[in-house]
Amino acid sequence: MTATTPPLASQASISEEIERIQHETKPGQTSTRLDFSPYRSTLLRHPVKELRTLDPEEVELYAPVFGHSDVDPTEADLTLHPGGEPIGERMVVTGRVVDGDGRPVRRQLVELWQANAAGRYVHKRDDHPAPLDPHFHGAGRCLTDDDGWYRFTTIKPGPYPWRNHHNAWRPAHLHFSLFGREFTQRLVTQMYFPGDPLLALDPIYQAITEQAARDRLVAAYDHDTSQHEWATGYRWDVVLTGAHATPLEREDSDA
Repeated sequence: MTATTPPLASQASISEEIERIQHETKPGQTSTRLDFSPYRSTLLRHPVKELRTLDPEEVELYAPVFGHSDVDPTEADLTLHPGGEPIGERMVVTGRVVDGDGRPVRRQLVELWQANAAGRYVHKRDDHPAPLDPHFHGAGRCLTDDDGWYRFTTIKPGPYPWRNHHNAWRPAHLHFSLFGREFTQRLVTQMYFPGDPLLALDPIYQAITEQAARDRLVAAYDHDTSQHEWATGYRWDVVLTGAHATPLEREDSDA
């Protein structure tokens, strides 16, 4: 006998699971659910053991080292390419990184990576049948300034299919990584775009079961950030601690 692959769940059944779990969740749970069954792969890989504390000094012996001279200002512009301009909607994404009391988090490394305008990553594991853009590598980084501000120029990413369930599509999003003062202090999250109809269907976004917390992952269109005949603008702040902290994800998330 040969094993057969079970059929993928439908979007309707995934949405029913999301609604049921959110209805059963106690109010005030703002963190991302790590064992969120509609997000199928979390059932196999969510952590089940106690977290282990690492020695920061030992980690620093093997981790990369960067300073102000190591992060070039041009790295924050993902549209720069020696061969030409990338295809897609050019946009500026900016915001502040602050702590729970609103104080700026200064001179911290912010990394961004994303799919291109067709919804495809420059990655050997991405076999989505969408075109690669030879003028877009999809990654950038910058340091926050003295007031906690970061700023990127990039291309709006497209949605893309993934294999969580039948006809599953991820909303357009940007991945963000923020480093603290040590390489054991890395926080990873995603930024979404306002008005995206796929947000209501996405198990990763919906794994944050409180609506107010989910809303903190959605950027706001900012006309003052938009540039005349050049780029649209979005504002997205990151709050690291406190009741209004930005929801974060595990580093091993691959979507």
